[in-house]
Amino acid sequence: MLRMFLAVTTTALALWGGTSGPTEATPTPSATPTPSPTPVCPPALPITANVTGVTTTSVTISYSIFFRPPCGYDPPMTVSLFASREDAQQWRAPVAVAVSGPERNGSVTIDRLTPDTEYWYRFSDVEGRRDPYAFSSARTSPLASCRATATIDARWGNGFVATVTVRNTGTEPLDGWRVSWRWTGDERVQTVWGGVAEAVGVDVTVRNASYNGTLALAGVTTFGLLVTTSAVPDGLTTTCAR
Repeated sequence: MLRMFLAVTTTALALWGGTSGPTEATPTPSATPTPSPTPVCPPALPITANVTGVTTTSVTISYSIFFRPPCGYDPPMTVSLFASREDAQQWRAPVAVAVSGPERNGSVTIDRLTPDTEYWYRFSDVEGRRDPYAFSSARTSPLASCRATATIDARWGNGFVATVTVRNTGTEPLDGWRVSWRWTGDERVQTVWGGVAEAVGVDVTVRNASYNGTLALAGVTTFGLLVTTSAVPDGLTTTCAR
């Protein structure tokens, strides 16, 4: 009787302490996620740009995008103009902004600019990523402050003499001028008086001499040319700038 009581008591205590209950499952460690591979970009610039046109109030910048994200960009691109190199380096206070089209090789024209002024340009994409490489400057053309007209005074079989009149057409005294034109044949300047000539191929520029560079309002000066050629032209189409 005593043995039966002890056996029942032992069984009850074992059940009470949970020694004969179900065993808890051991948790399985979670797998460590594999990191995404770092993209390897080609050793080349993702975008290049250069100035392809200027007027007195506009600048045209052409660009080529070579790579897509993450190594490059997708158009459209935003072109920002800055008033100084320091502002452009810090992307501070852009003075003008324009957005390109969808082309990967295209151009952007920014207008309403100030004549004869240097601007610095930078590129960014639609995600706001700023390109660190396409970074340079462009200068708008100066306003026409003078006018030059050429007259052929004498001509012969293989040459001619011409006089070019330079007039200040601006709103302030002119301090220095240059007159340019392009030959249409085999013309060559032999002698210049009243100016200093420079020629590169068919393009000729004559700058003022030391004594006639300053012109008052509506002031006029002249310079002369002795030119050799196999065919004397009917005239010269000249441009004048400060």
